[in-house]
Amino acid sequence: MSTRILFVCMGNICRSPMLEGVLRHKLAAAGLGDRISIDSAGLGPWHVGKPPEPEAIDVCAAHGIDIQNLRARQVTQQDFATFDWILCADRANLKALHALAPRSVWPRIALVLAWAGQGAKAEVPDPYGGSDEDFGKVYRLIDKATEAMLGKLRQPA
Repeated sequence: MSTRILFVCMGNICRSPMLEGVLRHKLAAAGLGDRISIDSAGLGPWHVGKPPEPEAIDVCAAHGIDIQNLRARQVTQQDFATFDWILCADRANLKALHALAPRSVWPRIALVLAWAGQGAKAEVPDPYGGSDEDFGKVYRLIDKATEAMLGKLRQPA
């Protein structure tokens, strides 16, 4: 049985597709791609069907990770039944997911950096509309977090 993880941010065009792409890349390199299922979604409908932001695509590509074919989608009620973990970028996302999800699912919804052991209240800042440097900072946070996640996911269930 595989572990299923959904990454969530506001619009699914910056942080969550970067998380999806970076972790998917690391899982494949570690030979765990068939054991862990990864997806991403946004809370709002604004960008449904659109690719990630060009800066997100570029910063990932600079590290050998291709996310250009990902397309934004919105969180659905089915996601709460489908995924083992729903990991969100910041506290605003966490609050919004708690408002949408059945209370029984709340223990499986967490801040991504906290789940990765990067700090109980740590957040991935939203680089949307920011500079290449902002996207670079977010990439470095995501790279560190996904490395920790990889270690966690390698452990037997």
